[in-house]
Amino acid sequence: MTDPVLRPALWMLLSAFALATMGAFTSALSSRCDWLLIALVRVLFMLISTVILAHSAGVKLVLFRPRTLWIRSLAGSFSLVCNFFALTRLPVADVLTLTNAYPLWIVLLTALLLRQSPSTSEYLSVASGLLGVVLIQRPHLSGDNLAATVALVSSISTACAMLGLHRLKAIDPRAIVAHFAGVASLIALGWLVMRWGSMTPTTLNATTLLLLLGVGVSGTAGQFLLTKAYATGVPTRIAVVSLTQVIFAMIFDLAIWHRTLSPLTLLGSALVLAPTAWLTSRGARPRSQPHGPTPTAVDISAPRQPSRTA
Repeated sequence: MTDPVLRPALWMLLSAFALATMGAFTSALSSRCDWLLIALVRVLFMLISTVILAHSAGVKLVLFRPRTLWIRSLAGSFSLVCNFFALTRLPVADVLTLTNAYPLWIVLLTALLLRQSPSTSEYLSVASGLLGVVLIQRPHLSGDNLAATVALVSSISTACAMLGLHRLKAIDPRAIVAHFAGVASLIALGWLVMRWGSMTPTTLNATTLLLLLGVGVSGTAGQFLLTKAYATGVPTRIAVVSLTQVIFAMIFDLAIWHRTLSPLTLLGSALVLAPTAWLTSRGARPRSQPHGPTPTAVDISAPRQPSRTA
């Protein structure tokens, strides 16, 4: 493997590790502070760092137009808060598996919104993914089934955000991420204020503050590494490497929380991740149609993408 091919894959592997680490920090904070506070810390770190990068590069930030940018930012923000809700209630590997299933929903949304019929193999991929979701959710049906559903909704919301990216090619990725981070910060802060009286009590001590810092730093590092990987490598190949964050999360679940991975859970993860990797490597494109834009590989895996916990 030549260096130009190996280096982007290494950046993405490090990004996957950083994002899985952020998930582990979030899970460790579940009994210490409210999930919305964790989400707010994450997006504030992303907002500040992205604005600094954009300013240093002379990138002009955007606010009101185009309308698609707002749709993308709102969908991404909803996905992000759902993700953090799930991470404080479910094993990290289960959450990352469900939230990384968004290429499957892109196939269905493309068929519904753009009226482009998927191929038989794509239908089979979606069916495999849905079966995998059922197997992953099965252990949680007697407990917090809401969290598993929220994680699934997060991936569907991410798919909606990704579908609009092909209309934003004229805007610098840093400006898109900054807009998303700003919208997400306002939503998280506003939601936090509205439910202040019902928030989970926060344990403010050195450990809690260090874990919150870990969420911000690891999430921001993961975003930067992801962007660097996409900037230097082939997006469809790099996107497949990003799925290794699920493997890192499983290692964390085993090593830190001593979780037992049942055969059904492992099978469910494989049924979700295998077709997701296949669709991502193909660019998750339905068959060519004579009319209407078709999402490309960049649409679902470009550096404009928020962190998969976004």
